[in-house]
Amino acid sequence: MRDWMFLTLAIVSEVIGTSALQASAQFTRLVPAVVVVVAYALSFWLLALAFRSIPVGIAYAIWSGLGIVLIASISWIVFGQKLDLPAVIGLGLIIAGVVVLQLFSKVTPH
Repeated sequence: MRDWMFLTLAIVSEVIGTSALQASAQFTRLVPAVVVVVAYALSFWLLALAFRSIPVGIAYAIWSGLGIVLIASISWIVFGQKLDLPAVIGLGLIIAGVVVLQLFSKVTPH
């Protein structure tokens, strides 16, 4: 259960880092740029800790999939990015894929 917490925190860190990347204005603003570096480093470290019991393929699929959905949502809410119907359908398919991995995958740790 602890490794799932690490994975969750890795996703949150990645989302913070990517959001700060937008706010850094191509690394021209110091504070958001520092947040990017720290958040990404923390995210990868936590992701590596999650690999102790979660198979790398499953952990990475969940990390990247949920990161994409969360970033798209934040971009829509905070940065005003428009999401058309194909984008919403694609995000729904990503969520469905993560749910299938979580509920039905029988992949075991290495």
